[in-house]
Amino acid sequence: MAILLPRNDVLNVHPAPQGQHLSEHGSDWLWAATALFAFNTLVLFALKFKASRGERLWHYIWIVTNLVATLAYFAMAANLAWDVVSQRNQVRQHGPTRQIFWAKYVLWVVSFPAAILAMGILSGVSWATIVFNIFLSWIWVIGYLVAAYVPSNYKWGFFAFAALAHIFLAFETLFRARRSANRVGINGDYMMLSGWTNLLWLLYPIAWGVSDGGNVIGVTKSMIFFGILDVLFITTLSYAFVFLSRRWDYSRLNIAFTQYGRVPIAGTYPEKHATTDHHSGVTDPHTAAPAV
Repeated sequence: MAILLPRNDVLNVHPAPQGQHLSEHGSDWLWAATALFAFNTLVLFALKFKASRGERLWHYIWIVTNLVATLAYFAMAANLAWDVVSQRNQVRQHGPTRQIFWAKYVLWVVSFPAAILAMGILSGVSWATIVFNIFLSWIWVIGYLVAAYVPSNYKWGFFAFAALAHIFLAFETLFRARRSANRVGINGDYMMLSGWTNLLWLLYPIAWGVSDGGNVIGVTKSMIFFGILDVLFITTLSYAFVFLSRRWDYSRLNIAFTQYGRVPIAGTYPEKHATTDHHSGVTDPHTAAPAV
């Protein structure tokens, strides 16, 4: 009967380090988040089969993101993928060392660019702009990662550089991309998605500042804080893109992928076949189906 009883023995199998570390209740929360991301992965994969060819692009992006989130949170729930880092701040209150989970930074290296890629394709901005924004997100996340490992207050220098990349990224996704989204007639949905994304992104510096940065809150509280942000960020954007995509006009979204690249307008290309308008039942010879 003992095997049927709920029991989390992670800290016995993978002992916690000395100093600040993840508690059993913190591990329980991370297991719950792991289960949610795994569930999202399976649901999105199933929904992919009911999506039209153009809509599958969003499924692909968020299936991969949720799968990476499942792996990252599995590692953290199992009390793996961490290092012990000496602390400069709040030493009397929390002790001289802190358990830092680097797995969450690996997740952000994937999840932030995933949102940027999805919003960039939706808004119709150029590939150069999308790549630029992805590199900004990597600078932001890597800046936080490096800062978390700095045992002195020089960590705030790295935090400042990361914050600058964050500001640039917010400008690009909220203002520059908005003009492009307006041109393709998707401004309303884009601003809703971009606004939600940037609202959550605004909370990540706060969470980092009071945890891996300032050592104000303990490891368990910080993992709960980051877990809530990641769940809201990845889960809501996953389903929002998948369900909102059903009402978008794909002939205006610049996602007609051909052997010549991503074309600005839909058309008939040598490797394409004309698509059938599912609403009217009439074949339009001037519209190419996105190869997704």
